Amino acid sequence: MDISVEFESTLFSMPGKGGWTFAPVPEDQAPFRAGAWGRTSVLATVDGQTWATSVWREKSGRTLLPVPKTIRRGKGDGDVVRVRLRFAAL
Repeated sequence: MDISVEFESTLFSMPGKGGWTFAPVPEDQAPFRAGAWGRTSVLATVDGQTWATSVWREKSGRTLLPVPKTIRRGKGDGDVVRVRLRFAAL
């Protein structure tokens, strides 16, 4: 059984050269237990662009989806994106 969630998220970038850009996953939209290294595999879609990736939990408990530059298409820190995550059987 697959589980899918959809939500809007505001992108944020980690500071520094080569810093990653993330879409935080709302706590109520993360119906999974983190796998190895706190990561869970997902099929992610951001603004219509789909790819296989992982989400992970920070030590703070926040769940993050890393969004590559090729997927963001010019969007960055502070921009709102539409996200769909499909989780494999939990």
